[in-house]
Amino acid sequence: MENIIESSLENSLSYTEYRTLVSDLLLQGKSTGDNQTESYLNYSKLGNARMKRLDKTFKLSEEVKKMIQESQKKYTWIVLTEGWCGDAAHALPIIDKIATISENVDLKIVLRDENDVLMNQFLTNGSKSIPKLVAIDSETKEVINTWGPRPSIATKMVNDYKDVNGSLDPQFKEELQVWYNKNKGKNIENDILSLL
Repeated sequence: MENIIESSLENSLSYTEYRTLVSDLLLQGKSTGDNQTESYLNYSKLGNARMKRLDKTFKLSEEVKKMIQESQKKYTWIVLTEGWCGDAAHALPIIDKIATISENVDLKIVLRDENDVLMNQFLTNGSKSIPKLVAIDSETKEVINTWGPRPSIATKMVNDYKDVNGSLDPQFKEELQVWYNKNKGKNIENDILSLL
């Protein structure tokens, strides 16, 4: 496992580099990942706009800032993602803000489709669901915990809907987007805190 992680870290990106990559690809009419379709391009455009908005507007609570700054353990956080992922567009700006205020968190972003071996180690119910945050103890190199692909409340919403309807339809996806907007990242913030 350690070799797989080390190999993936060799081509990892900072959050700023990731944001630049997504924006630059959009200027070329492309998205990250293997699926270069019109729909994935549109998802990438939406995600880029969401990340831009959250980068500007999301503020960590004072309580969360205090808890993060008091944490002594050193971590490497690897986030598997792609530019077209709607859940990632909501989560990555918040994960970055947490990592930015902590001297003990080193955030690394890797693209799912370029890191298949790593992704296969962290499947969610057998699927390559993203974003997937892998928290690693920087000293022992052990995987401490994982998070993703959605915040806990959204995960329950998705599971409950699937139990009744079998799959997610456009109406539910709209409802999920409304929930994300109303929650303003607080569920993600609290879930991520549990990794420290």
